[in-house]
Amino acid sequence: MKLAFSTLGVPGLPLSDVLRLATTYGYHGVELRTHPEEPVNLGLGPGERADVAAEFKAAGVELVGLAGYVRVAAPGDDGPVIEETRRLVDLAHDLGAPFVRVFPGADHEQSRQSADAIAARRLGTAAEYAADMGVRILLETHDSHRTAGDSIRVLGLVGHRHVGSLWDVMHTWLGGEQPTESYAALAPYLGYVQVKDIASADDTSPLPLGAGVLPLAECVEVLSRHGWDGWLCWEYEKRWYEGAAPLPDLLGAGREHLARLLNESA
Repeated sequence: MKLAFSTLGVPGLPLSDVLRLATTYGYHGVELRTHPEEPVNLGLGPGERADVAAEFKAAGVELVGLAGYVRVAAPGDDGPVIEETRRLVDLAHDLGAPFVRVFPGADHEQSRQSADAIAARRLGTAAEYAADMGVRILLETHDSHRTAGDSIRVLGLVGHRHVGSLWDVMHTWLGGEQPTESYAALAPYLGYVQVKDIASADDTSPLPLGAGVLPLAECVEVLSRHGWDGWLCWEYEKRWYEGAAPLPDLLGAGREHLARLLNESA
């Protein structure tokens, strides 16, 4: 497995500094939070996109994926949702990223069946475009569809190889699933895995890896046991918790912790 971190942990940091952190602390890749307040966003022109791709290549760091904010199950018209998804796919294609992240984002007034059908319809429509661009759209285990069981209801309806899953291990745990259950459901669809740590179900402030309650060892073990060799990406939610310790101070120990889990599970 290869190790990465998300720029959600270093909000607003220039890309050159992000890549310097990756090379300094031994991470193979970076996931870019793709939001208007970040240096890399949907508003970049062709020249800027070429510069970003060149920076990654020069640094010898891989761009794991773009973490977008499309809500594919949200109520409303399909058009704007599909258009934003396509724009995200275009950016990924131009930067050389294999994956884009989308959220479910259904609201409490929608029925489960309606939310699933809306998400599947939009993802199915976007899938053909993503296939043409060589990009895979990943539905994150998050919000209205936080468990693997929730996610595969949608993914099964889509049935397209360019639509898969991003396993956020915190959300499946909060939803009551064990890592073995989550992996078994998501395995046919799995793009990559987001790891993190928190103090408890009631306090999801980000902690250094290994300092909290999330079953990271079990997650790594089940992935290793099944020969999965994709990305483990540390999503440290500094952007939402200003009082959290700075991520750069934690990256070295975080990489060592993940490397230790990988060695123990081998």
